[in-house]
Amino acid sequence: MQGVDAAWLPDGAFRQVGTRRTLVRGTGPLVETVRHEVDRARARFGGGVAGDGDADLVLELTGDDGGEAFTYERRDGRTTVTASGGPGLLHGFFHVVRLGKAAFEGSCARQSHRPGLALRMLDHWDNVAVHPVMGQVERGYAGGSLFWADGRARGELERVRAYARLLASCGINAVAVNNVNVHAVEARLLTDRIGEVAAIAAQFRAYGIRTHLSVTFAAPVLLGGLATADPLDPKVRAWWAEATARVYAAIPDFGGYVVKADSEGQPGPFAYGRTHAEGANMLAAALEPHGGTVHWRAFVYDHRQDWRDRTTDRARAAYDHFVPLDGEFAPNAVLQVKHGPMDFQVREPVSPLIGAMPGTRLAVELQATQEYTGQQRHVCWLGPMWSEVLRFRPEGAAVAELADALVAVSNVGDDPFWTGHPLAQANLYTVGRLAWQPEADPAAILDEWIRLTFPAPAAAGVRSVMQESWRTYEKYTAPLGVGFMVQPGHHYGPSVDGYEYSPWGTYHFADRDGVGVDRSAATGTGYAAQYGPSWAEVYESPRTCPDELLLFFHHVPYGHVLHSGKTVIQHIYDTHFEGVEEVEKARTVWASLAGLVDDGCHARVAERYEEQLRGAREWRDQVNSYFFRKSGAPDAHGRRIH
Repeated sequence: MQGVDAAWLPDGAFRQVGTRRTLVRGTGPLVETVRHEVDRARARFGGGVAGDGDADLVLELTGDDGGEAFTYERRDGRTTVTASGGPGLLHGFFHVVRLGKAAFEGSCARQSHRPGLALRMLDHWDNVAVHPVMGQVERGYAGGSLFWADGRARGELERVRAYARLLASCGINAVAVNNVNVHAVEARLLTDRIGEVAAIAAQFRAYGIRTHLSVTFAAPVLLGGLATADPLDPKVRAWWAEATARVYAAIPDFGGYVVKADSEGQPGPFAYGRTHAEGANMLAAALEPHGGTVHWRAFVYDHRQDWRDRTTDRARAAYDHFVPLDGEFAPNAVLQVKHGPMDFQVREPVSPLIGAMPGTRLAVELQATQEYTGQQRHVCWLGPMWSEVLRFRPEGAAVAELADALVAVSNVGDDPFWTGHPLAQANLYTVGRLAWQPEADPAAILDEWIRLTFPAPAAAGVRSVMQESWRTYEKYTAPLGVGFMVQPGHHYGPSVDGYEYSPWGTYHFADRDGVGVDRSAATGTGYAAQYGPSWAEVYESPRTCPDELLLFFHHVPYGHVLHSGKTVIQHIYDTHFEGVEEVEKARTVWASLAGLVDDGCHARVAERYEEQLRGAREWRDQVNSYFFRKSGAPDAHGRRIH
């Protein structure tokens, strides 16, 4: 596709495969995809057709179980990948691509590879019709939708297939193609517009990716003409069963539904006096005969909170709503839980819900689109944060061991660089690779992405501007886990009190004496006690709470001394100055890469660095000035604070 960036799959990534003699054994749709990839690489780089005895690379399907696992080995000058399912063979092929030259050197004993999480999904918050407030893509920062434009399907299926190829190469195996906030136009994708979804699904199917659909809980009323959407009403259940059967007639490998219910104005079972388990199970029953799954989002809270009421705590909401329902959800119902208790902030504790529902299947939800982390105008590689989440042990097992799935809100649009900011492609890549191997070192994943994407002479420079970019962003924005402090509505740029007197439950409670939210059990909202005993004890006291989460859990004086030895107020001043300095250094490093990376990519990133530096300075000056005026405490280093 002319004018569209190849991301981490440029032609050069296939050089090592394309110059070898490769033999592909087996039949089936995904084997044909592998064969097509090999032929494409061979045509580009002149590799030969191999027979049984002279192959450098053998890719062999040994069964037909549909599994994703594969084996890899190298001996006697031959590299061999075997799999008992087409998806596994495709993953094995891309494993060889990632290894590059190393796949054809030396020897390697037989290795078994299988995904750490069975479902690895991207949720697109794409609207079919342009929303008057949220636009074509809600919280999207990379242009329009790949799938929809101005109320209809775009029909640009070649680019959808290229997107599927990118996703499969990093391990993604599922995609939801429309916004969880389902409006009237989008609701019809379930019924009379399912053919448009089927055309998209065909492109994803070629790369082993199952398509999902976000649906409105009120569909029987909105689309079916029923008087109710009560999940226990037989007519409602029958309507969903019939509608779902029609979906599978159009898309036989359809993955299932994603539902946002009783959340931020979306309809749900509460309207009928029913529980979320009863709502989810109704949809699960409709999907079960076809092998589908319902992903039921746990993002349920009071968004009309009285800011004067300090006993109500948005952070508690998901736990309070859903833990009493543990064990009541159907086997094919998955509770989709945001990784933190609030809303994808630059720093949050891991949601206590994840360790508190052993009888329920869980999906951990991340946000690749950078709603609160710079909106793809700032470099903010989130791999280290996501790795911390997946490795966190609520009580015993790690989050990645407790979850069935990893879901991320997509950061992709129709921008030529896919993600608006070219370096934001690393977040998309990292989601897939961490979902496949949650215990992987995120730094190694970053290096892998850089190696595939950029020429070798640029690698060190790209790494240096990205590896600490999350912590840099954290330094110049909301301090010590307190969160938000953003412009209301669009969430870009600083506004320390922007949400402080709003009904959204996103407060910092700064006054002349101190700052932070008391979530202790002893004197606060009790949120800290939602964790198991060991973490509840850590978070309960400012003496033991980690510095980076102190203001999330406690309201403390500005003179409170952190474990680092600094006072809270001096930490705020220092980190905000440091964050700006780090952006200035990164901008200089990127400028030095001119001529080493693609000119268009270099220009786009350089342009974004100018905006990042402007934004970082604005954050620094607003936050430092705000807290200087609140506290009256001078900066120990005498720097200018307005």
